Amino acid sequence: MPTSFLKLCNAIAGLVLLAAVGFGMRPAVAAELIMFEDAGCVWCARFNRDIAPVYPKTAEGQRAPLRRVGINDKLPGDIAFIQVERLTPLFVLVDQGREVGRIRGYPGEDHFYGLLSGLIKKLPPPSPTNGAPPT
Repeated sequence: MPTSFLKLCNAIAGLVLLAAVGFGMRPAVAAELIMFEDAGCVWCARFNRDIAPVYPKTAEGQRAPLRRVGINDKLPGDIAFIQVERLTPLFVLVDQGREVGRIRGYPGEDHFYGLLSGLIKKLPPPSPTNGAPPT
């Protein structure tokens, strides 16, 4: 194939990706941990101090990346099925358009990981197509 054709295809693919990001679309992720938070929430601040900096590096964070949503924000369409409670933080583990479970409040680092591990055990086994951590 001519090099100019390949460059054109790459340019189009890049524009499609930029448009998707611009419209708030997210790439498909099999499992996500949705955190509903509020700016004045003391427990959210503790979570942000204790867990948030290292969470993406943990096995749990790779299996279910953290996604933050303001408790008062309109829910994006892909998570509109979640019944939001009026407390923060609220953590909802979702997988392929369904709720797996939730953690109400932030119970401290040790208890948080224990509760989250219990929820993650309910997920289907990781595979290359459903959110397996990279090897």
